[in-house]
Amino acid sequence: MLKDEDIRYIEKALPFWSKLDKSDKKFLLNHIFPVEYEKGRPIHSGSMDCIGVLLIRKGDIRVYMLSDEGKEVTLYRLSDGDICILSASCILDNITFDVYIDAESACDLLVIESKYYQQLCNKNIYAENYSQRLVIDRFSDVMWAMEQILFMSFDKRLAIFLSDEAARTGSDVIELTHEQIAKYVGSAREVVSRMLKYFQGEGIVELSRGGVKIADKKKLKALIM
Repeated sequence: MLKDEDIRYIEKALPFWSKLDKSDKKFLLNHIFPVEYEKGRPIHSGSMDCIGVLLIRKGDIRVYMLSDEGKEVTLYRLSDGDICILSASCILDNITFDVYIDAESACDLLVIESKYYQQLCNKNIYAENYSQRLVIDRFSDVMWAMEQILFMSFDKRLAIFLSDEAARTGSDVIELTHEQIAKYVGSAREVVSRMLKYFQGEGIVELSRGGVKIADKKKLKALIM
């Protein structure tokens, strides 16, 4: 059962809300439910899972691909106020690959059930157009991730990640293990550890148990340029 605060959030989160008539608004609200996930819990697991469109009220999620050998490639990450549509991949005609979604932190979500969201999009051009724009934005993120993996040297990829993570968290201390960083940059832990040790030797970072501190932003930026 949705609370008044849930409905107020939905009204602000969905750009097409004002373009829905009274019956469509009621229809949509009848098929949205709140859900919470603990840190580390899986939210969406490949094409066989189609939970619905996720409205992230609070928390961080990671969207990634998983190879047959178990290698993870992070496509993008979303946080407070974002909307995830690939979790409803079963309603997207041209999605031909499996995506997985995990909760990176404790998450407070509102979920629009896939079947009914598709019905709304089929009926309302504004909802359909918004969904298409959202898919295009996310695929732009996917292409950026693929471009880094395919065409950039690993030191540049790692430097970009460290710089982006510092900007995202507002801290020069990145509280992630080498294993976690490897998942984000699509590499092996051993490769990440070797490159971080090289960065440390160059005075770019300082390493500690479970974390990396950016020691010289100018040198880090130079790697990205």
